Amino acid sequence: MSEAAAQRPARILVTGSSDGIGAAIADALVTRGMDVVRHARNESRAEQCRDRAGVPIEIVVGDFASLESTKALAAQISALGPLDVIVHNVGWASRAEERPVTVDGIEQTLQVNALAPYLLTASVPLPRRLVFLSSDSIRNARLDLSDLQHERSWDAASAYADSKLALTAFVLHAARRFPQVAINAVHPGWVRSKMSGDVAPLSLEQGADTSVWLACAQDPASQATGFMFHERAPVRYNEQAHDTAVQDAVVRVFEKLSGFRLPGEAPSAGGR
Repeated sequence: MSEAAAQRPARILVTGSSDGIGAAIADALVTRGMDVVRHARNESRAEQCRDRAGVPIEIVVGDFASLESTKALAAQISALGPLDVIVHNVGWASRAEERPVTVDGIEQTLQVNALAPYLLTASVPLPRRLVFLSSDSIRNARLDLSDLQHERSWDAASAYADSKLALTAFVLHAARRFPQVAINAVHPGWVRSKMSGDVAPLSLEQGADTSVWLACAQDPASQATGFMFHERAPVRYNEQAHDTAVQDAVVRVFEKLSGFRLPGEAPSAGGR
């Protein structure tokens, strides 16, 4: 890193930062002096985000439930110039009883939670650090690599857990593929949010802590790569996520679904 780059505030994009944990992550990073770019799903949410900030902010707009919109978002992100960190916070869980399908014909939970972050990683310049919010729901997940979209059998809880497991497998593949980048997943804990409700024990700020630490701290532990973290410590919740054959298979499915290939060479087997 150049001396000038070392002296300026880190430039950090936080996806899904119009409210919830994403907004808490963005706010905490601003408090620490970081140069933060926020993201909202649509213009209405972007306007709410501007109103909430009360000061001029940079914001990009794109809907993860649409490949076309996600591609347009990638173009906006690329136009920002170099980013030091991207925190992938966007997450979605269905409350319906019927299997949801996007305009692209893809099961929506998988597309929003895992495929869209893959597409962005494949199509924007790599930053120095990548942080992806996962979930400890992956403890109970089991990926069927022949049916990641749950076409044979679907329920909201399984689709959510499996989407986060697929995301985590992709994250650990990316860490093997791009060793020059610090790439990690995070379980934020059970946080009071729109998704979890008021019964959860943790505040948004507590849920944001590990992601903020991985995004901007300078201690060696925060610059590790290829882990899933909870409360600033590595955790292992599901061995499928650490199976390199599963990781590579998930990436092949995402490449086919998105039409985008990750840059660089596919990594050799081996990892955490």
